[in-house]
Amino acid sequence: MTVVAATANAHKLREMREILRGAELIPEAEAGFTGEVEETGETFLENALLKARAVMKATGLPALADDSGLCVDALGGAPGVYSARYAKLFGPEGWSAGNRALLLKNMEHIKDRRAYFACAVALVYPDGRELTAEGRTYGRILYEDRGENGFGYDPVFYSDELGCSFGEASEEAKNAVSHRGRALGALVKKL
Repeated sequence: MTVVAATANAHKLREMREILRGAELIPEAEAGFTGEVEETGETFLENALLKARAVMKATGLPALADDSGLCVDALGGAPGVYSARYAKLFGPEGWSAGNRALLLKNMEHIKDRRAYFACAVALVYPDGRELTAEGRTYGRILYEDRGENGFGYDPVFYSDELGCSFGEASEEAKNAVSHRGRALGALVKKL
């Protein structure tokens, strides 16, 4: 079965393909979807469903979407569902570095650095069936970037399970404990 990955993010698509080995996962643009879905949901799950439904409706194919982000305890769960657009002023080319810089600035004098990555995934079929799953991974926010791997907040997120930042971890190690890996693993069990 061909499934459309409801994302324009090449990093997410690569992770999804790595985690869901054997699935025929095609990018949304290849399936003919070139629009943008406004993420107006208040939760990761609501946003994942919005994206999957829109891409499925536009393409007529089953669509898999995720919404994920970083939640910092001391910041009341921020950046949360706004993780990708936390520092809008840095523009599309520098969003990752800009988001990390703003996060570190906002945490300058905070000692409690506990955080978690959360991910919700939704698989929506043309016949109306919808499957969803969620996953989390826990850690803390570092004081500076560590490592060159991953994307987004990975260089500042220290994984409790791995004993290093996601930016220092190999893709395989990260995927084994990541929020996206756990959410997709839970979805596969439902299938």
